[in-house]
Amino acid sequence: MNQDRRDRLRDAAIAVLAQEGGRGLTHRAVDAAAAVPTGTAKNYFPTRDALLRAAAERCAEQYRALAQALSGAGPAPAGAAQLAALLAGLLRDVAGPGRTRVLAYLGLQAEAARRPWLAALLDPVAAADFAAHAHLLRAAGLPAGPARARTLTLALHGAVPHLLTGAPDTLAAAGLDDLDRFARELLAAVCEEETR
Repeated sequence: MNQDRRDRLRDAAIAVLAQEGGRGLTHRAVDAAAAVPTGTAKNYFPTRDALLRAAAERCAEQYRALAQALSGAGPAPAGAAQLAALLAGLLRDVAGPGRTRVLAYLGLQAEAARRPWLAALLDPVAAADFAAHAHLLRAAGLPAGPARARTLTLALHGAVPHLLTGAPDTLAAAGLDDLDRFARELLAAVCEEETR
């Protein structure tokens, strides 16, 4: 099979998921989004589950490419200020250029609640964030125990739906109307010395 066309169809599946949600993911919708003849997606991905698998695998590839680009983008953050800037940039990507990918991923997560095989495909993507954030905390010279890495990761993941919907009152209430300040305050809260 033609790999370029296969990738085009997988990218189209991601676009359909982002725009229409899981219920809108059909072979016809993917054909239309990819601007290919009707039936092309079904030839490559014969079932809806095959379409979901293709979109999940493509999301995972895009995530790995983004993570690799970030890790190779220069030296690790030196200190809290540089790490906060990196985290704010990641959040900006969610609301900007990465919006389609993230919306599709969230749609796939909803589908995975009913499809264990899909959850298994997506799990490495989400699980990798915990180790990545622990590494970033250590690289920045900040406390990086498992609890801190979990708190940072879950706070960032929790911010994602709010950034995607962009509701101004919610963004303001969550502190997401200023991503630089949000990242600084989050790091300060995560890395605050434990008191007993």
